[in-house]
Amino acid sequence: MAAATISIEEDQFCCSVCLEVLRDPVTIPCGHSYCLDCIEDYWNRPKQKGQYSCPQCRQVFSPRPLLSRNTVLGEVVEKFQQSGSHPQGVRCSVCTGRKSKAVKSCLACSESYCVAHLRAHEESFHGKRHKLIPASDQLRDELCPQHEKPLRLFCRTDQQYVCSQCVKERHKGHNAVSVVEERAAQQKKLQEASLKSVQKLKDTEKELRYVVRYIKHSTEAAVEEGERIFSKLIRSIEKQSGELKELLRVQERAAVSQAEELLERNQREMVELRRADAELEKLSRTEDHVHFLQRCRSLHFHAKTLEMPNTDALQYMMYKGMRGALADLTASLDETLEREFNRISDKVISLKETSNRSASEKTKAKDADIPYNSEPKTRADFLQYHNDITLDPNTANPYLSFSDGRRGVTTRLEPQPYPDHPSRFTSWAQVLCRAGMAGRCYWEVEWAGKGGVSIGICYKNMSRSGGGSDSKLGHNSKSWSLDCSYSLCSFQHNKESVMVAASCSSRIGVYLDFRGGTLSFFNVSDTMDLLHKVKTTFTQPVYAGFWVGLGSSLKLCSL
Repeated sequence: MAAATISIEEDQFCCSVCLEVLRDPVTIPCGHSYCLDCIEDYWNRPKQKGQYSCPQCRQVFSPRPLLSRNTVLGEVVEKFQQSGSHPQGVRCSVCTGRKSKAVKSCLACSESYCVAHLRAHEESFHGKRHKLIPASDQLRDELCPQHEKPLRLFCRTDQQYVCSQCVKERHKGHNAVSVVEERAAQQKKLQEASLKSVQKLKDTEKELRYVVRYIKHSTEAAVEEGERIFSKLIRSIEKQSGELKELLRVQERAAVSQAEELLERNQREMVELRRADAELEKLSRTEDHVHFLQRCRSLHFHAKTLEMPNTDALQYMMYKGMRGALADLTASLDETLEREFNRISDKVISLKETSNRSASEKTKAKDADIPYNSEPKTRADFLQYHNDITLDPNTANPYLSFSDGRRGVTTRLEPQPYPDHPSRFTSWAQVLCRAGMAGRCYWEVEWAGKGGVSIGICYKNMSRSGGGSDSKLGHNSKSWSLDCSYSLCSFQHNKESVMVAASCSSRIGVYLDFRGGTLSFFNVSDTMDLLHKVKTTFTQPVYAGFWVGLGSSLKLCSL
């Protein structure tokens, strides 16, 4: 009788938790088997406390089943691993019949050996340089297909792995090195490439994070400026509404005065009429006909009717005419706002597309190691980034007086009648500009006077009250300034002062690169002479700010 054969697959002896061949197998009440450690770890999880389920069929057991090694299954698994049915691992090249598991491979012999044949190999080649490595089944791939010799050399000329015989024949005279030397060279090159890639990725990540902050800051500044402009527009509309209301009230008072004058006249005539009517009634009772005729001639009854005001024309002017005019104004305003909003939207989209193209060009430039963040050099270059800034009267110290359409400011001995405002500087003679900045910006300032001036920038949340350093431009961590006088020039930031060797001219140019984190001050003439440049990281939009000493004046240049 022929012996029965059973086909067994490795998956039949795998634990469904770790997906490896069963180790110390146990069988739980539902019939499924697992590694002892795997099922215990599974049941020790917090979710299994009190109720213990099978990872496969989800049957729940309570109380927790006692686990014992399934000796029969364990022996079957052990025999399966010892048999040739288990495909994992490298097999001995020397064994005949059922091959044992190899433990080492010899690069010189291109063979793999089990423990017994490895001992024989060491006895046969004792003292010879046979390099042994962990068992590998890829040794045949490392033999020359033509000469059956180990590929121990690398031909750099042809970029091929060759044996010693190849070097003497087809690769004679080529640049050939040992695979060890080539491996070291390639490994070094890969490590350098890896380090370079890692550094490039880190630089890219740093730049992208800065781009995110830059976009947020730029948007915040734009939103703030938009709110300021629309608030101004709303105030203008409210002012026009008030003037229209006053005009209508004036017309109302004039028309009512005319009507009331006619009403008063009518009432006087009514009194006269009643007096004449009473006299007539008295004469009517007399029997003296001559007396009646003599007295009745003095009685007068007005027959003329007062001319009434033309209320239809007034009503048409005050309601229908005004309503039509306002309807036309509303339509015109809506059309203008829609047209201008579309124009602004087109500019924003155009800027976005330009930004995307610039980002693409910048990436190409970086890949080619070409600098793309070059700073402007000439005044014409700087003027491309000119920002027409305006002063904010709500921030001005009371001793500052405006001129030139609020583009100029001077410190006076007497305070100005400014209304209270939380943004106003209470002690220092300082003023800020209206809008925040978060891009590349350039502006110029002219100054004069023995009191000197300070020209700088600050964050919006810099303190405005008190005479301490927290509210003094350049003397805290939230502001930067260039102090200018006829005798000296210095840069101030966070209570630290840096003397500037050159003297300040009467016209100072300020260049801000928000994203690049640079703030530069220049003497402006035919050339741009750098006075001072600071490198930092801006964390929020900045506002141009100025301090003006007593007797000095400052003016924003319109370019």
